[in-house]
Amino acid sequence: MGAPIKGITGQSSGVIPVMKLLEDSFSYANQLGARQGAGAVYLNVHHPDIMQFLDTKRENADEKIRIKTLSLGVVIPDITLELAKQNKDMYLFSPYDVERVYGVPFSEVSVSEKYDEMVDDARIQKSKISARGLFQTLAEIQFESGYPYIMFEDTVNQANPINGRINMSNLCSEILQVNTSSQFNEDLSYQSLGRDISCNLGSMNIAKALDGKSIGHSVEVAIRALTAVSEMSAIDSVPSIRKGNDESHAIGLGQMNLHGFLAREEVHYDSDEAVDFTRCYFACVLFYCLKASNQLAREKQSVFDGFEQSDYADGSFFDKYLEQEFSPQTEMISRILERLELSVPSKEDWLWLKEQVMKSGLYNRNLQAIPPTGSISYINDSTASIHPVTSKIEIRKEGKIGRVYFPAPYLTNDNLEYFRDAYEIGAEAIIDVYAAATEHVDQGLSCTLFFNDGVTTRDINKAQIYAWKKRLKTLYYIRMRQAALDGTQVEGCVSCAL
Repeated sequence: MGAPIKGITGQSSGVIPVMKLLEDSFSYANQLGARQGAGAVYLNVHHPDIMQFLDTKRENADEKIRIKTLSLGVVIPDITLELAKQNKDMYLFSPYDVERVYGVPFSEVSVSEKYDEMVDDARIQKSKISARGLFQTLAEIQFESGYPYIMFEDTVNQANPINGRINMSNLCSEILQVNTSSQFNEDLSYQSLGRDISCNLGSMNIAKALDGKSIGHSVEVAIRALTAVSEMSAIDSVPSIRKGNDESHAIGLGQMNLHGFLAREEVHYDSDEAVDFTRCYFACVLFYCLKASNQLAREKQSVFDGFEQSDYADGSFFDKYLEQEFSPQTEMISRILERLELSVPSKEDWLWLKEQVMKSGLYNRNLQAIPPTGSISYINDSTASIHPVTSKIEIRKEGKIGRVYFPAPYLTNDNLEYFRDAYEIGAEAIIDVYAAATEHVDQGLSCTLFFNDGVTTRDINKAQIYAWKKRLKTLYYIRMRQAALDGTQVEGCVSCAL
């Protein structure tokens, strides 16, 4: 707000009016009346409008600025958390000035790398706020609305195997891909065409995939199916998306029914065994994803645009898999995987795969992303994504149908104890499981954190810091159990009560 337009100072109205335009536009596009469109906006916490941006989700916000349906996300670099740790002020930098000094938009600049340099540069207008005050406000807004989503900028880019910067995520915070902006002429024709992102997503049912006792084949079928979606998608109405999709063949293979599988096998979600299984399973999935994409590259005699500049091409991506084993560390998970005939790839397997990828390349620039899988998990009779159930019997409102009662898959009177819900399990255990999966997922994971009604803003901040330390890339919604619901849950034998 107040930045120059065409060199005239004090002219910009800031980000909020643009958000209002987007909100109305998304509501207007309603899938032939089926449901309203939806979108998310992300803003770096070192942007001068950050506090007004967050205020749009306050319950008592003025209607002129209140954002009702648009989703909010914040981009947080490591330097912000370090400043908060030291209880220092943080500087907010004029994007207008930053672009003129560095020649690229503010979102393309690594704030952590350039922070001190930008602070000392007199050409960049700046102001400052309390870093801890920012996190206090973040927690307050999340307490009221569940927003904003969080993207840990430096964690995301350090883990990114593709050349280029990732500066935002999507509506569910699991898509993390490099994009490049388009440049326009005065008449809004393209001066240069950038690359934008098409979400080609689908998820596997973990329990069913393992019951099939051929995880490699299941993953390959999924990768080929999603690749076909990518190849058949021709979004001509947005040329930059078509270009990005055609050149990257980027897909996002997700997973669901983790809690259902663990409970069926009598493994508590908040246990070392659950983390051990998650680590092993996602290492297997990554191996077979890369193997399938490498096979596609050989068949099609083609690799994704930019492969030569990626960590895959020089082999550095595979270093950690050649230095450590990802086989089961607990006796219980060893027995389960042996019974399901799941063999975790060895260092020799990874070495072979590294040689194949360096030789023939990969067809898909991105391969995995873990979405929330709300509706499709119900259709699949599985627990949503890789987070715990929110209740042993979940109650959903489905359009004209009304209330729908959904018991957790595999729930019996004998295994109730393994279906402790997300609020009982708590944020820390959820983060531990997500951290184990994140290590093997090239994009992001939609991670919702759940708290009981006695939660404080301090508890929310502690969970955010814990997630950052465990190298999670993004955080999705914050959910709190409402005290008003006490006594309304089904008690006793849930099967009989239904």
